[in-house]
Amino acid sequence: MVDETDLRHLRRAVDLAAEALDAGDEPFGSVLVGSDGTVLFEDHNHVAGGDSTRHPEFAIARWAAEHLSPAARASATVYTSGEHCPMCSAAHAWVGLGRIVYASSSEQLGSWLAEWGVPAGPVRALSVDEVAPGVPVEGPVDSLSEEVRGLHARLHGRATDL
Repeated sequence: MVDETDLRHLRRAVDLAAEALDAGDEPFGSVLVGSDGTVLFEDHNHVAGGDSTRHPEFAIARWAAEHLSPAARASATVYTSGEHCPMCSAAHAWVGLGRIVYASSSEQLGSWLAEWGVPAGPVRALSVDEVAPGVPVEGPVDSLSEEVRGLHARLHGRATDL
């Protein structure tokens, strides 16, 4: 169940997504939080430079593998503006990170992009459950998913569709 603490961290992930968009990148942001509630790492997309693997969830997995014990990784939570893509879901599972809480789902993003006539990406959108079935996942969170939709609408020049 998503509680007020979860919503606070998820709000930060959405704010990071907005920062990414304002910086000319795709609107995705993520926050890694330890079991004691401490923010350990946060990032947003950096794919505008041409490296399409520069997702914040992937950066979190790499950072966690280098800086946290297996137990600390397993008890941490990743908050993210959008559900992990298959690459990030796999990285999350491979390094043994814990729970994921996301504001908007891959299914939602796919439907928004289809509605706006934006071509699908080169990798099939799969849910975290399909890629990493052992990872506990919560989302989407309705109170934030419409805001994420608005960020993607801005990215694709569809702000009038809101």
